[in-house]
Amino acid sequence: MVPYGWDEEWDARFAPYAARGLLLGRVTRVDRGLCDVVTAAGMVRADTEFVVPRDPMSVVCTGDWVAVDPGGDPRYVRTLLPRRTAFVRSTSSQRSEGQILAANVDHAVIAVSAQAELDLGRVERFLALGWESGAVPLLVLTKADLVDDPAVLAHLVEDVGNTAPGVRVLAVSSETGEGIEELTTLLSDGTSVLIGASGAGKSTLANALLGEDAMEVQAIRDVDGKGRHTTTTRNLLVLPAGGVLIDTPGLRGVGLWDAGTGVGQVFAEIEALAEQCRFHDCAHTAEPGCAVLAALEDGVLSDRRLTSYRKLLRENERIVAKTDARMRAAVTREWKLRSAQGRQASRIKRGGRPS
Repeated sequence: MVPYGWDEEWDARFAPYAARGLLLGRVTRVDRGLCDVVTAAGMVRADTEFVVPRDPMSVVCTGDWVAVDPGGDPRYVRTLLPRRTAFVRSTSSQRSEGQILAANVDHAVIAVSAQAELDLGRVERFLALGWESGAVPLLVLTKADLVDDPAVLAHLVEDVGNTAPGVRVLAVSSETGEGIEELTTLLSDGTSVLIGASGAGKSTLANALLGEDAMEVQAIRDVDGKGRHTTTTRNLLVLPAGGVLIDTPGLRGVGLWDAGTGVGQVFAEIEALAEQCRFHDCAHTAEPGCAVLAALEDGVLSDRRLTSYRKLLRENERIVAKTDARMRAAVTREWKLRSAQGRQASRIKRGGRPS
Protein backbone atom coordinates (compact mmCIF):
# COMPACT_ATOMS: atom_id res chain seq x y z
CA MET A 1 0.00 0.00 0.00
CA VAL A 2 3.03 2.27 0.20
CA PRO A 3 2.73 3.33 -3.48
CA TYR A 4 -0.76 4.62 -2.65
CA GLY A 5 0.49 6.86 0.14
CA TRP A 6 0.47 4.58 3.18
CA ASP A 7 2.87 5.52 6.00
CA GLU A 8 3.46 4.95 9.69
CA GLU A 9 0.93 7.55 10.79
CA TRP A 10 -1.83 5.87 8.79
CA ASP A 11 -0.66 2.52 10.18
CA ALA A 12 -1.21 3.76 13.73
CA ARG A 13 -4.66 5.14 12.87
CA PHE A 14 -5.72 1.86 11.30
CA ALA A 15 -4.50 -0.39 14.15
CA PRO A 16 -7.88 -0.57 15.99
CA TYR A 17 -9.65 -1.65 12.80
CA ALA A 18 -6.96 -4.19 11.95
CA ALA A 19 -7.59 -5.72 15.39
CA ARG A 20 -11.22 -6.21 14.34
CA GLY A 21 -10.13 -8.10 11.25
CA LEU A 22 -11.05 -5.35 8.79
CA LEU A 23 -9.09 -4.76 5.62
CA LEU A 24 -7.23 -1.53 4.88
CA GLY A 25 -7.88 0.20 1.57
CA ARG A 26 -7.78 3.51 -0.27
CA VAL A 27 -10.70 4.71 -2.36
CA THR A 28 -9.74 5.18 -6.00
CA ARG A 29 -13.20 6.01 -7.36
CA VAL A 30 -16.76 6.57 -6.13
CA ASP A 31 -19.88 5.97 -8.19
CA ARG A 32 -23.45 6.17 -6.83
CA GLY A 33 -22.87 4.72 -3.39
CA LEU A 34 -20.32 2.16 -4.57
CA CYS A 35 -16.56 2.64 -4.59
CA ASP A 36 -13.44 0.99 -5.90
CA VAL A 37 -10.98 0.34 -3.08
CA VAL A 38 -7.39 -0.76 -3.57
CA THR A 39 -6.21 -3.13 -0.85
CA ALA A 40 -3.14 -5.31 -0.25
CA ALA A 41 -5.20 -8.17 -1.70
CA GLY A 42 -6.09 -6.24 -4.85
CA MET A 43 -8.93 -4.01 -6.03
CA VAL A 44 -12.36 -4.60 -4.49
CA ARG A 45 -15.81 -3.10 -5.07
CA ALA A 46 -17.44 -1.96 -1.85
CA ASP A 47 -20.78 -0.51 -0.77
CA THR A 48 -20.80 2.67 1.37
CA GLU A 49 -24.22 1.98 2.90
CA PHE A 50 -22.89 1.68 6.46
CA VAL A 51 -20.96 4.95 6.33
CA VAL A 52 -23.88 7.20 7.23
CA PRO A 53 -22.77 10.81 6.67
CA ARG A 54 -23.45 13.26 9.50
CA ASP A 55 -23.13 16.00 6.90
CA PRO A 56 -22.40 16.20 3.15
CA MET A 57 -18.68 16.30 3.87
CA SER A 58 -18.71 12.93 5.62
CA VAL A 59 -19.47 10.96 2.46
CA VAL A 60 -16.86 8.59 1.08
CA CYS A 61 -14.60 10.39 -1.39
CA THR A 62 -11.74 9.56 -3.75
CA GLY A 63 -8.54 9.60 -1.72
CA ASP A 64 -10.12 8.40 1.53
CA TRP A 65 -8.48 5.64 3.55
CA VAL A 66 -11.13 3.18 4.71
CA ALA A 67 -11.68 -0.07 6.57
CA VAL A 68 -13.62 -2.64 4.53
CA ASP A 69 -14.92 -6.15 5.08
CA PRO A 70 -12.21 -8.75 4.50
CA GLY A 71 -14.61 -10.81 2.40
CA GLY A 72 -18.20 -11.29 1.36
CA ASP A 73 -20.37 -10.33 -1.56
CA PRO A 74 -21.04 -7.48 -1.42
CA ARG A 75 -18.32 -6.02 0.75
CA TYR A 76 -18.98 -2.91 2.79
CA VAL A 77 -16.97 0.10 3.85
CA ARG A 78 -17.24 0.06 7.63
CA THR A 79 -15.52 3.33 8.49
CA LEU A 80 -13.49 6.25 7.20
CA LEU A 81 -10.13 7.01 8.73
CA PRO A 82 -9.88 10.65 9.86
CA ARG A 83 -8.77 12.81 6.95
CA ARG A 84 -5.57 14.78 6.99
CA THR A 85 -6.77 17.25 4.37
CA ALA A 86 -9.81 17.76 2.16
CA PHE A 87 -10.35 19.86 -0.96
CA VAL A 88 -13.87 21.30 -0.60
CA ARG A 89 -16.01 23.66 -2.64
CA SER A 90 -19.59 24.83 -2.14
CA THR A 91 -22.35 23.29 -4.23
CA SER A 92 -24.86 25.27 -6.25
CA SER A 93 -27.74 24.18 -4.01
CA GLN A 94 -29.70 26.74 -2.05
CA ARG A 95 -28.52 25.05 1.15
CA SER A 96 -24.92 25.88 0.27
CA GLU A 97 -23.60 22.47 1.15
CA GLY A 98 -19.94 21.59 0.88
CA GLN A 99 -18.73 19.08 -1.67
CA ILE A 100 -15.46 17.22 -1.17
CA LEU A 101 -13.53 16.82 -4.39
CA ALA A 102 -10.56 14.89 -2.99
CA ALA A 103 -9.34 13.69 0.39
CA ASN A 104 -5.89 13.36 1.95
CA VAL A 105 -4.05 15.42 -0.66
CA ASP A 106 -0.62 17.03 -0.25
CA HIS A 107 -0.48 19.06 -3.47
CA ALA A 108 -3.29 20.97 -5.18
CA VAL A 109 -2.26 21.27 -8.85
CA ILE A 110 -4.27 24.06 -10.46
CA ALA A 111 -4.25 23.75 -14.25
CA VAL A 112 -4.72 26.98 -16.21
CA SER A 113 -4.61 27.04 -20.00
CA ALA A 114 -1.98 29.41 -21.39
CA GLN A 115 -3.97 29.43 -24.63
CA ALA A 116 -7.20 30.79 -23.14
CA GLU A 117 -7.81 34.32 -21.88
CA LEU A 118 -6.34 34.54 -18.40
CA ASP A 119 -8.96 34.96 -15.67
CA LEU A 120 -6.97 36.02 -12.61
CA GLY A 121 -10.07 36.17 -10.41
CA ARG A 122 -10.80 32.52 -11.13
CA VAL A 123 -7.18 31.63 -10.40
CA GLU A 124 -7.49 33.36 -7.02
CA ARG A 125 -10.61 31.31 -6.25
CA PHE A 126 -8.83 28.05 -6.99
CA LEU A 127 -5.88 29.15 -4.88
CA ALA A 128 -8.11 30.03 -1.92
CA LEU A 129 -9.67 26.56 -2.03
CA GLY A 130 -6.25 25.01 -2.44
CA TRP A 131 -4.75 26.73 0.59
CA GLU A 132 -7.86 26.08 2.68
CA SER A 133 -7.68 22.36 1.90
CA GLY A 134 -4.44 22.01 3.82
CA ALA A 135 -2.54 21.06 0.67
CA VAL A 136 0.20 23.10 -0.98
CA PRO A 137 -1.06 24.77 -4.20
CA LEU A 138 0.93 24.57 -7.42
CA LEU A 139 -0.08 26.57 -10.51
CA VAL A 140 0.53 24.92 -13.87
CA LEU A 141 0.14 26.87 -17.11
CA THR A 142 -0.75 24.15 -19.61
CA LYS A 143 -0.50 24.18 -23.43
CA ALA A 144 2.65 26.30 -23.33
CA ASP A 145 3.52 25.11 -26.83
CA LEU A 146 0.50 26.98 -28.23
CA VAL A 147 1.97 30.33 -27.15
CA ASP A 148 4.25 31.25 -30.07
CA ASP A 149 6.09 34.13 -28.43
CA PRO A 150 8.32 33.16 -25.45
CA ALA A 151 8.03 36.73 -24.15
CA VAL A 152 4.24 36.41 -24.01
CA LEU A 153 4.52 33.13 -22.11
CA ALA A 154 6.98 34.69 -19.66
CA HIS A 155 4.52 37.57 -19.16
CA LEU A 156 1.72 35.09 -18.41
CA VAL A 157 3.87 33.29 -15.85
CA GLU A 158 4.70 36.64 -14.24
CA ASP A 159 1.04 37.72 -14.14
CA VAL A 160 -0.04 34.47 -12.54
CA GLY A 161 2.89 34.62 -10.13
CA ASN A 162 1.87 38.10 -8.97
CA THR A 163 -1.60 36.70 -8.27
CA ALA A 164 -0.20 33.79 -6.29
CA PRO A 165 2.30 34.92 -3.64
CA GLY A 166 4.27 31.98 -2.28
CA VAL A 167 3.01 29.58 -4.96
CA ARG A 168 5.20 27.81 -7.53
CA VAL A 169 4.19 28.61 -11.13
CA LEU A 170 5.27 26.24 -13.89
CA ALA A 171 4.65 26.42 -17.64
CA VAL A 172 4.25 22.97 -19.21
CA SER A 173 3.41 21.36 -22.53
CA SER A 174 2.07 17.84 -22.70
CA GLU A 175 2.87 17.83 -26.43
CA THR A 176 6.54 18.85 -26.33
CA GLY A 177 7.31 17.69 -22.80
CA GLU A 178 8.30 21.17 -21.62
CA GLY A 179 8.17 21.31 -17.82
CA ILE A 180 6.83 17.75 -17.46
CA GLU A 181 10.01 16.35 -15.90
CA GLU A 182 10.12 19.14 -13.33
CA LEU A 183 6.43 18.68 -12.53
CA THR A 184 6.91 14.92 -12.23
CA THR A 185 9.64 15.48 -9.64
CA LEU A 186 7.48 17.92 -7.66
CA LEU A 187 4.62 15.40 -7.50
CA SER A 188 6.71 12.30 -6.80
CA ASP A 189 6.08 12.50 -3.06
CA GLY A 190 2.56 12.39 -1.63
CA THR A 191 -0.89 12.71 -3.17
CA SER A 192 -1.80 15.41 -5.68
CA VAL A 193 -5.21 16.52 -6.90
CA LEU A 194 -5.43 17.95 -10.42
CA ILE A 195 -8.10 20.63 -10.73
CA GLY A 196 -9.08 23.35 -13.18
CA ALA A 197 -11.74 24.56 -15.56
CA SER A 198 -13.04 22.47 -18.46
CA GLY A 199 -10.63 22.65 -21.37
CA ALA A 200 -7.57 23.40 -19.23
CA GLY A 201 -5.86 20.25 -20.48
CA LYS A 202 -6.01 18.25 -17.25
CA SER A 203 -6.58 14.85 -18.87
CA THR A 204 -3.79 15.42 -21.39
CA LEU A 205 -1.51 16.49 -18.55
CA ALA A 206 -2.49 13.43 -16.51
CA ASN A 207 -1.60 11.21 -19.48
CA ALA A 208 1.79 12.91 -19.77
CA LEU A 209 2.49 12.33 -16.08
CA LEU A 210 1.36 8.70 -16.32
CA GLY A 211 3.31 8.05 -19.49
CA GLU A 212 0.26 6.48 -21.15
CA ASP A 213 -3.17 7.41 -22.51
CA ALA A 214 -5.07 6.46 -19.38
CA MET A 215 -7.47 9.42 -19.55
CA GLU A 216 -9.75 10.20 -22.47
CA VAL A 217 -9.08 13.51 -24.18
CA GLN A 218 -11.59 15.66 -26.09
CA ALA A 219 -11.03 18.55 -28.45
CA ILE A 220 -11.63 22.16 -27.48
CA ARG A 221 -14.54 23.89 -29.19
CA ASP A 222 -13.27 26.35 -31.78
CA VAL A 223 -16.23 28.68 -31.27
CA ASP A 224 -15.36 29.70 -27.71
CA GLY A 225 -12.20 27.83 -26.75
CA LYS A 226 -13.99 25.90 -24.03
CA GLY A 227 -13.84 22.21 -23.38
CA ARG A 228 -16.28 19.51 -22.41
CA HIS A 229 -16.09 17.36 -19.30
CA THR A 230 -13.69 14.64 -20.46
CA THR A 231 -13.29 13.31 -16.92
CA THR A 232 -16.67 12.62 -15.30
CA THR A 233 -15.48 10.97 -12.09
CA ARG A 234 -12.57 11.49 -9.73
CA ASN A 235 -9.93 8.81 -10.21
CA LEU A 236 -6.89 8.01 -8.09
CA LEU A 237 -3.87 6.92 -10.12
CA VAL A 238 -0.34 5.87 -9.14
CA LEU A 239 2.38 7.82 -10.96
CA PRO A 240 5.31 5.81 -12.39
CA ALA A 241 7.90 8.14 -10.83
CA GLY A 242 6.22 8.02 -7.43
CA GLY A 243 3.30 9.79 -5.87
CA VAL A 244 -0.43 9.51 -6.43
CA LEU A 245 -2.61 11.68 -8.68
CA ILE A 246 -6.35 12.34 -8.34
CA ASP A 247 -7.80 13.60 -11.62
CA THR A 248 -11.07 15.52 -11.39
CA PRO A 249 -13.78 16.72 -13.80
CA GLY A 250 -13.52 20.28 -15.09
CA LEU A 251 -15.05 22.77 -12.69
CA ARG A 252 -17.40 25.41 -14.08
CA GLY A 253 -18.49 26.59 -10.65
CA VAL A 254 -15.79 27.39 -8.11
CA GLY A 255 -17.70 28.41 -4.98
CA LEU A 256 -15.83 29.02 -1.76
CA TRP A 257 -16.60 26.92 1.30
CA ASP A 258 -15.53 28.40 4.64
CA ALA A 259 -12.24 29.43 3.07
CA GLY A 260 -11.37 32.52 5.10
CA THR A 261 -7.86 31.31 5.86
CA GLY A 262 -7.30 30.42 2.21
CA VAL A 263 -8.45 33.85 1.04
CA GLY A 264 -6.06 35.44 3.52
CA GLN A 265 -3.13 33.43 2.13
CA VAL A 266 -3.99 34.28 -1.49
CA PHE A 267 -4.03 37.99 -0.63
CA ALA A 268 -1.16 37.89 1.84
CA GLU A 269 0.10 41.34 0.86
CA ILE A 270 -3.29 42.92 1.61
CA GLU A 271 -3.52 41.10 4.94
CA ALA A 272 -0.03 42.42 5.80
CA LEU A 273 -1.07 45.97 4.89
CA ALA A 274 -4.23 45.65 6.98
CA GLU A 275 -2.10 45.06 10.07
CA GLN A 276 -0.68 48.57 9.60
CA CYS A 277 -4.08 50.28 9.55
CA ARG A 278 -4.84 52.76 12.33
CA PHE A 279 -7.93 50.84 13.40
CA HIS A 280 -7.82 47.08 13.97
CA ASP A 281 -11.36 46.69 12.54
CA CYS A 282 -10.68 48.83 9.47
CA ALA A 283 -12.96 47.94 6.55
CA HIS A 284 -10.55 49.52 4.02
CA THR A 285 -13.29 51.67 2.48
CA ALA A 286 -13.00 55.25 3.78
CA GLU A 287 -11.33 55.06 7.20
CA PRO A 288 -8.53 57.48 8.08
CA GLY A 289 -5.12 55.90 8.45
CA CYS A 290 -5.98 52.92 6.24
CA ALA A 291 -2.73 51.38 4.98
CA VAL A 292 -4.59 49.38 2.32
CA LEU A 293 -6.13 52.48 0.74
CA ALA A 294 -2.79 54.28 0.97
CA ALA A 295 -1.12 51.45 -0.95
CA LEU A 296 -3.90 51.66 -3.53
CA GLU A 297 -3.35 55.40 -4.01
CA ASP A 298 0.42 54.93 -4.26
CA GLY A 299 0.03 52.28 -6.93
CA VAL A 300 1.62 49.60 -4.74
CA LEU A 301 -1.67 47.68 -4.70
CA SER A 302 -3.83 47.25 -7.80
CA ASP A 303 -7.52 48.08 -7.79
CA ARG A 304 -8.29 44.70 -9.42
CA ARG A 305 -6.53 42.86 -6.62
CA LEU A 306 -8.33 44.74 -3.85
CA THR A 307 -11.71 44.34 -5.58
CA SER A 308 -11.16 40.59 -5.91
CA TYR A 309 -10.14 40.37 -2.25
CA ARG A 310 -13.28 42.15 -1.10
CA LYS A 311 -15.47 40.02 -3.37
CA LEU A 312 -14.09 36.72 -2.09
CA LEU A 313 -14.31 37.84 1.53
CA ARG A 314 -17.98 38.82 1.12
CA GLU A 315 -18.78 35.58 -0.66
CA ASN A 316 -17.09 33.53 2.02
CA GLU A 317 -18.91 35.42 4.77
CA ARG A 318 -22.24 34.67 3.10
CA ILE A 319 -21.42 30.97 2.84
CA VAL A 320 -20.39 30.78 6.48
CA ALA A 321 -23.45 32.77 7.53
CA LYS A 322 -25.79 30.32 5.82
CA THR A 323 -24.39 27.50 7.93
CA ASP A 324 -24.09 29.38 11.22
CA ALA A 325 -27.00 31.43 12.54
CA ARG A 326 -24.81 33.27 15.04
CA MET A 327 -22.34 34.18 12.34
CA ARG A 328 -25.21 35.33 10.14
CA ALA A 329 -26.38 37.76 12.83
CA ALA A 330 -22.85 39.04 13.39
CA VAL A 331 -22.27 39.57 9.67
CA THR A 332 -25.55 41.47 9.34
CA ARG A 333 -24.56 43.77 12.19
CA GLU A 334 -21.11 44.28 10.70
CA TRP A 335 -22.51 45.12 7.26
CA LYS A 336 -24.94 47.65 8.79
CA LEU A 337 -22.13 49.24 10.81
CA ARG A 338 -19.85 49.52 7.77
CA SER A 339 -22.68 51.00 5.72
CA ALA A 340 -23.35 53.62 8.38
CA GLN A 341 -19.65 54.44 8.66
CA GLY A 342 -19.41 54.80 4.89
CA ARG A 343 -22.38 57.19 4.78
CA GLN A 344 -20.94 59.26 7.61
CA ALA A 345 -17.53 59.43 5.94
CA SER A 346 -19.23 60.64 2.75
CA ARG A 347 -21.07 63.38 4.64
CA ILE A 348 -17.84 64.58 6.26
CA LYS A 349 -16.08 64.56 2.91
CA ARG A 350 -18.85 66.77 1.46
CA GLY A 351 -18.40 69.21 4.33
CA GLY A 352 -21.26 68.06 6.47
CA ARG A 353 -21.25 67.25 10.17
CA PRO A 354 -20.93 63.75 11.53
CA SER A 355 -24.22 62.39 12.82
